[in-house]
Amino acid sequence: MMTLFGIPAGALFGQLLLGLINGAFYAMLSLGLALIFGLLNIINFSHGAQYMMGAFVAWLGLTYLGTNYWVALALAPLIVAAFGILLERTMLSRLYKLDHLYGLLLTFGLALIIEGFFRQLYGISGMPYAVPKELAGGWNLGFMYLPIYRAWVVIASLILCLGTWVLIEKTKLGAYLRAATENPALVQAFGINVPVMITLTYGFGVALAAFAGVLAAPIYSVNPLMGSNLIIVVFAVVVIGGMGSIMGSIVTGFMLGLLEGLTKVVYPEAAGTVIFMVMVIVLLIKPAGLFGKGA
Repeated sequence: MMTLFGIPAGALFGQLLLGLINGAFYAMLSLGLALIFGLLNIINFSHGAQYMMGAFVAWLGLTYLGTNYWVALALAPLIVAAFGILLERTMLSRLYKLDHLYGLLLTFGLALIIEGFFRQLYGISGMPYAVPKELAGGWNLGFMYLPIYRAWVVIASLILCLGTWVLIEKTKLGAYLRAATENPALVQAFGINVPVMITLTYGFGVALAAFAGVLAAPIYSVNPLMGSNLIIVVFAVVVIGGMGSIMGSIVTGFMLGLLEGLTKVVYPEAAGTVIFMVMVIVLLIKPAGLFGKGA
């Protein structure tokens, strides 16, 4: 059996693949968090619950309506985004001029309510969600077996993340969004409805989380705790990349996922804490994060 640095190649590449998949979810979720914080100044602690809702909408659609995976991938983000827009209009919009702590506490409370609602209805046992038949099976690469669905998750995540970065950083719409966060009165003077734009931005950030939830459903069991188990790690990713940095969230998410996978092979005991160790080091050296504006 081929080995690399004394580690069987199959084990090494297998763990790196798992790390890359985790990194894809870290990138998508931290991207949504960075987008909401960077443009709305809200620390959205309910992001993990909205990720979980995306998976549940897909599962409920399949179980009760026979909705297939591809339809769920399109509809679940829209449904969860509509719920997020309702929250933004009725609650979050009242907090934009207040300290970040108020938004954090409100969204943390919302996360507990949403999670408690789904726990009451479905318990904490995971529900399976089948891989779509078009993406079933895998490829034998010789040194490892690559499931097609997991490759799809990584590709879909890259397309979504890079597409969002282009939208925010390279288009006129993105320029309006960035300008609205710094001088909303000036942007409003150009005839742009800033409150509506901010609301839709929050909805888009929530849709990113729901999209990730649908992608996660066939890999992880669909259960009410899936968001809370992930959100703390995602917040660490956002801090390392730089709060509000779009590219920082994408790059850091994938890099830390790979680092976590590599750690599971080299020193498994540290796999659960390596991201937080990196966060501490980054905060000591560059408090604004690797890609933060003050870095």
